This record gives sequence, structure tokens and C-alpha cells, in this order.
Amino acid sequence: METTAARQRAQAEVEYNAFVAACPSRKLLDRISNKWVTLILAALGSDSAHRPGTECAGEPRAMRYSELARLLAGVSQKMLTQTLRSLERDGLVARTVVPTVPVTVSYELTELGLSLYGMMRGVKAWAEAHMDEVLAHRESYDTRVA
Repeated sequence: METTAARQRAQAEVEYNAFVAACPSRKLLDRISNKWVTLILAALGSDSAHRPGTECAGEPRAMRYSELARLLAGVSQKMLTQTLRSLERDGLVARTVVPTVPVTVSYELTELGLSLYGMMRGVKAWAEAHMDEVLAHRESYDTRVA
């Protein structure tokens, strides 16, 4: 019996199970759980000029490499470049090169990237909203364990 391509894809999707060591989704989970991925998606997904603890309310937009580098405090040039390349490889980010002098390179979320952005925005917002509580728990734990 011949199987159509769509049926094969559907069957493969059912077979992905991140609890299985050999499942390729584990590598994807490893990549998207990286802090720089979360912050890059948040930056490209909305106008990043917002106050901490508030929702990112802007529309998704393209950003130049230099804008991202300035916005993401603490990211090295090497790490930003590697992360953007991996996001482009996975189809989450599109890279556009404009032949100006000097060359202008910008990045924006693809449809696939936008679908992940919504969840990552929630994780980032949760971390910002609950940081005081987490710090208090850490201090309590460290006092008990020490």
C-alpha cells in the first residue's frame, strides 16, 4: 500500500516524542530554551521599547543586527551571530541583506517564528513578573541548606 507524503508527515509528527533520547525534538527544545533565543524572539516579535513587567504591545518588526546587539545587553557578537544563524536554519528567523554601503542586514520572524514567539513572550513575562518571588525562595533555600 502506497502512503501519501501528507500521511507520512502526519505519522512522523505523531512519532516525535521528546521523552525518547533519540528524538530530534530534543535538539530543538535545547535550542529554543536558550535565553538568547527567548530574548531575540521577544525583540523581533514586538516593539521592545517597553517597561519591564509590562506586556510587549508592539507589532513584530525587522531589526538590524546592530539594533539587536545594543538591545540584548551582555550578548557577545559571536553568540548573537551563532544564535541568529541557528534560528535562520530552523526557519524561525529570516535574514535580509540590502546591498548598501555598508551592507545592511536585518532579521525578522517568519510565520513559524511568530508561532513560537507567543509562547516565548509569555515565558519572558512570567520571569519578569515573578522574579522577586523566585529570589525570595532562593534566599530561603540557601539559608536552610547552608
